[in-house]
Amino acid sequence: MIDADRSPEWYSRGLPHAWLPYCQMKVAPPPLPVVRAHGCRIVLADGRELIDGIASWWSACHGYNHPHIRAAVERQLAVMPHVMFGGLAHEPALALAARLAAMAPAGLARVFFTDSGSIAVEVALKIALQFWLNRGQPGRTRFLCFANGYHGDTLGAMAVSDPERSMHRAFAHGLPRHHVVDIPEDPSGLADLDRFLERHANGIAAMIVEPLVQGAGGMRFHSPEVLAGMRRLATAHDILFIADEIATGFWRTGDRFACETAGIRPDILCVGKALTGGTMTMGATLATEEVFAAFLSDDWDAALMHGPTFMANPLACAAANASLDLFEREPKADRVRQIEVRLRDRLEPCRALPGIVDVRARGAIGVVQLEQGTDVYSLRPRFVAEGVWIRPFKDVVYLMPPLVIDDDELDILISAVRTVLAARR
Repeated sequence: MIDADRSPEWYSRGLPHAWLPYCQMKVAPPPLPVVRAHGCRIVLADGRELIDGIASWWSACHGYNHPHIRAAVERQLAVMPHVMFGGLAHEPALALAARLAAMAPAGLARVFFTDSGSIAVEVALKIALQFWLNRGQPGRTRFLCFANGYHGDTLGAMAVSDPERSMHRAFAHGLPRHHVVDIPEDPSGLADLDRFLERHANGIAAMIVEPLVQGAGGMRFHSPEVLAGMRRLATAHDILFIADEIATGFWRTGDRFACETAGIRPDILCVGKALTGGTMTMGATLATEEVFAAFLSDDWDAALMHGPTFMANPLACAAANASLDLFEREPKADRVRQIEVRLRDRLEPCRALPGIVDVRARGAIGVVQLEQGTDVYSLRPRFVAEGVWIRPFKDVVYLMPPLVIDDDELDILISAVRTVLAARR
């Protein structure tokens, strides 16, 4: 808890004017004042250090304040902090575009920069709708999305998230209605999806999915085989396939992109979060040349009319290029596999505790699922008391630490999960 008499002056002066995210501010405890961060640690104003178990909403993959990223941003700041991307271009952006196209699943050759992950999804949805409009099929106006899915907080992204079970259910009455089905679990489920598409594909622009892991919907996993089957069905029914890898991209699930684990290539790919190593906000939407070609015309109305003010911001591009440097210099696949084994093995004893439904791990993601109705929010301050930053939500306590976390820090996180869950009443 925060002692109001000992909190920093900037905190007590500014907090009464702040509107905080994902928070019922009438009853929620106040946020913890942070003064700096380094490596896998968050330093509080009172001197305590918390080991970060969720990498600042899954973004700080290289840890905080990495010297290589910091130096790249400092160099760019001295030269050109920002310039518009309309009618102008600069080296950090074009270098990043080429590198992303080379890194992504083969064929995703066109990169549209955005200023956040949610906007990357918005752009993907607009591309899918206009792709069919430009090809003379304006009736394809709906999307196929999945129960427990989450794609962002902007209106379009909310509309393709689960309308009933997501944090956005209060908006269900005012959002466009799309097709929402369960993610298949096996060949029988894929056959059900096939039959659904036989009836509805003519009105669908695209299928959108979080590959392998549904994040904010409850850290729910599905298999590479199911993902590959979903891709095959999208192709068979001639609808675009959008992979939202904002959370799963850049080795979080074990490979560079979760799609690669399933051996598939989407038509459109969304990335963000770890793109800049969690240094600053940035997203990108990648598309195939076939998709891009549908926008080439003598008619200006056929162009993609989208352009955020801070699109391809040079500072963000510098951070992203430095982040990609680190991925190239410090291959993450082996370390992520080690993290997965440690998470799976050392969280497994939680399964024997009362009220635990499941324990699972994939890549650098570890999940303990509790019975529905458990007040997981009351566990948050207990984790702080254990010296860790872990934010349970819905029915899960989960870990998604920086990929550079060492074994000792990871064991402290795991121990905190086991201790707090064992002490529940």
